[in-house]
Amino acid sequence: MAKERVEGLRELDRALAELPKATARNVLRRTLTTAAEPLVKEAAALAPDRPGKPPNDLSSSIAVSSKLNREQRKATRGDDKSFVEMYVGPDVSVPNAHGHWQEFGTIKHGPQPFMRPAWDGKQTEVLEIIKTETWNQIEKAAKRLARKAARLAAKGQ
Repeated sequence: MAKERVEGLRELDRALAELPKATARNVLRRTLTTAAEPLVKEAAALAPDRPGKPPNDLSSSIAVSSKLNREQRKATRGDDKSFVEMYVGPDVSVPNAHGHWQEFGTIKHGPQPFMRPAWDGKQTEVLEIIKTETWNQIEKAAKRLARKAARLAAKGQ
């Protein structure tokens, strides 16, 4: 596993801290959703195909979400809550969800990983998107806040 080094996070953190908390959270959600797209596409391309089984089609069920369903919450059980959390992977709410069986294997068949190889292949691209898109989103949010403040000031005169 290769290690990636990302620089400029302190500056991003300072810029986010200047925004209202809800705005900063939305900036990060939009950024992470955008950055996850190459990962979703790669995982879908690598996912094992089950022809003729559309409700259980693994590749089309891979998505980005800010929420976990009941089954996913059981699997993660972490108590440390981050400011923003996003998840990428197969939707386990579909009937007979089988993404985890394919990724890790079962007693009856070996693993056919698709999420880990997708991350390994797209990690650098995803991290670069996070870096650039976060700045873009911060600038857009700051402009929106400035316009809102100007409108409120104009009304107050």
